[in-house]
Amino acid sequence: MMEVDIAGEVPCSSIAVDSVIRMSTAGLIWGSSTAPHDANKLGLAGIHRASFIAKSVARFGVQWGMFAAIFSSTQCGLQRYRRRNDWVNVLTAGVVAGAAFGAGTRNWKQVAGATGLVCLLCHVADDSR
Repeated sequence: MMEVDIAGEVPCSSIAVDSVIRMSTAGLIWGSSTAPHDANKLGLAGIHRASFIAKSVARFGVQWGMFAAIFSSTQCGLQRYRRRNDWVNVLTAGVVAGAAFGAGTRNWKQVAGATGLVCLLCHVADDSR
């Protein structure tokens, strides 16, 4: 089966919305898996436990969705601007998204670099198929 690059045919906003829906769902699933464990470690019970789990699930869904929005919008915009679909777009988009999420930390440069590297490695692995 031949894959088609739809980035030239589909608006960046549509690509961003698709990735936000997918990653938000993954974040919700991740939050649903980890929040009960974290609640147990904190010794929460009853309404406090339910509230903690609901907030954690929502937080993961929103964070993962925002990361997807920043990453996919940046990658698509760069691809359109540069008229190339290569690793530079992926690395740059990963660094931008990582910097946005790492801005509140003391090590935002490390977060941005690590995120860019991980995105690049995923791109290389995907291209090697």
